[in-house]
Amino acid sequence: MLRRLVLAAAALVLAAAPAAAQQKTTVILVRHAEKALEGGSDPALSEAGQARARALAAELADDSVAAVLVTRFVRTQQTAAPLGIAPQVVPVEGALEAHAAAVRAAVLSHAGHTVLVVGHSNTVPALVAALGGPAAIAIADTEYANLFTVVLEEGKPPVFTRACYGAADPSGPCAAK
Repeated sequence: MLRRLVLAAAALVLAAAPAAAQQKTTVILVRHAEKALEGGSDPALSEAGQARARALAAELADDSVAAVLVTRFVRTQQTAAPLGIAPQVVPVEGALEAHAAAVRAAVLSHAGHTVLVVGHSNTVPALVAALGGPAAIAIADTEYANLFTVVLEEGKPPVFTRACYGAADPSGPCAAK
């Protein structure tokens, strides 16, 4: 009887092991929304940016976002604010590679969940690459509608997608057609 219980318990543990190995982490990356023209080096969002931030929250409403990573800049924090999740600030000072490594580590600390990362036109491409996505992404100064996703699953290559959300950009991949 005891032997059967031990074998049954072992079978349950072995059956659960592949599920743990197949744990998916979904990382959604966006550039901050449109910023106001005034505000110095740390401007708030413009009215268009506030509308885009609300559009992002609506876009992600069904994605069960568990964590939000932002920089110290107001525009990244305001872009994420409509989700209602307290953000984790990841330092952006210093080399871009150090910031990308810090974001990657923060993402991996939320393994198995969906994580939103709000960055900047110069950081998002490096963050996508650090997570295993393509290294050749460029975001123009007029582009705000890009929504990048990198799905990380142990034992599999990262899966990258690029989509658009909110109002169309004046040019680029998310321009009105």
